[in-house]
Amino acid sequence: MALGRRLSRIAAVGAVFGVLGGTAAAPAVAADPPGTHWSPLSISAAGDCTFPAKDVPATPWALQRVLLDQLWQNNTVTGSGVLVAVIDTGVDNQNPQLAGKVQNGPTLLVDKNTNQPVAGGSTTDTVGHGTKVAGIIAAAHRDGVGFVGLAPGAQILSIRQNDDAGSGNVQTLAQAIQDAVNANAQVINISQDVRGTNADGSFGGSADLQSAIALAEAHNVVVVAASGNDGQEGATYPASYPSVLAVGASDRNNERASFSEYGDFVKVAAPGVDMLSTVPGGGQCVDNGTSFAAPYVAGVAALLRGEHKDWTAQQIRTRIEQTAQRTQRGPDKYLGWGVVDPVKAVTDTDPPTNDPVQAPPVQLAGSAILPQPLGLGETQADRDRRTATYVLGSAVLVVALLFGGFVVLRDHRRRS
Repeated sequence: MALGRRLSRIAAVGAVFGVLGGTAAAPAVAADPPGTHWSPLSISAAGDCTFPAKDVPATPWALQRVLLDQLWQNNTVTGSGVLVAVIDTGVDNQNPQLAGKVQNGPTLLVDKNTNQPVAGGSTTDTVGHGTKVAGIIAAAHRDGVGFVGLAPGAQILSIRQNDDAGSGNVQTLAQAIQDAVNANAQVINISQDVRGTNADGSFGGSADLQSAIALAEAHNVVVVAASGNDGQEGATYPASYPSVLAVGASDRNNERASFSEYGDFVKVAAPGVDMLSTVPGGGQCVDNGTSFAAPYVAGVAALLRGEHKDWTAQQIRTRIEQTAQRTQRGPDKYLGWGVVDPVKAVTDTDPPTNDPVQAPPVQLAGSAILPQPLGLGETQADRDRRTATYVLGSAVLVVALLFGGFVVLRDHRRRS
């Protein structure tokens, strides 16, 4: 999960708010700030983007492996009519690829000096993080730009709730989820996390956060959350709640990115390395983190929600998990059920199910295996071909000798 600030600045607040870098950083620890009962939330950082930026004509690697024509099926499966809530640092609506796509939702981020909501509303993003997240979900096509969102027909509900200093907390996150549900969002993306320090794994505000997640599930909203960026094994929240689709980051080789938090709570993985996306003011920038793996999955969820309006949130999560690319029969703690496959998730025609299942074991054919005579590795057909070759070669040699002898005899008679 990445922000547009240098790592040197991030390190100054990392120990307090758990802001992570793509390489080395302090873990995000949920500890109640003095005088409160709420835990701060981590928006992990790895990037050094400046914005506005130039348009990038090349197609990013995370989209090169996706057959977009099949994914969008003649522009009929694009997430049209689906509202995706992005609970983040705000989403800038001035980027041309997001113009007309961003709804101005609540601003829950408070200015610590005035104790009032920060200026600019939720369509202002001074950090760049939320704008990148939104672009991966729904950025529109634009001539001369290789990047596009996975669900370009979807709309974004921006809820500004955190910043690069970790000013957001569990209370405001829980409120943001409730606001997204009340605004009729069908998918919620949360690219931030908190870790518990109590013996039972709880943290300040955990009950409120869990209640908000339960509310979303009751209203059939698909909640997607990033696993975190400290590269260690351990539960993070809200990703670890059972009804949340927890997403880790994968690299170009479909392996776990080194910074990606892992554990049995991870449901799937998605590209999170060198991710190109939109930035405030215009253009695109490359960044790293599970922050950008989560919206990759949220985009697929938006496509499925638009195509299957009668499916439950659980059925959509299951389809994404079941169709993920994996090298083993079932899930593991590094990639979950595997690396999400957008095309397979959208084009799979199996009926919806509530839980993913392991692939069946490979079985040999049912007929008996009959032993064969031992040999020297040469079949009768091989021998026949070898014999024919010898015969043909001998015949050619005889003809050549006869012709040569005739020529010699003729020349000898002429000289005589």
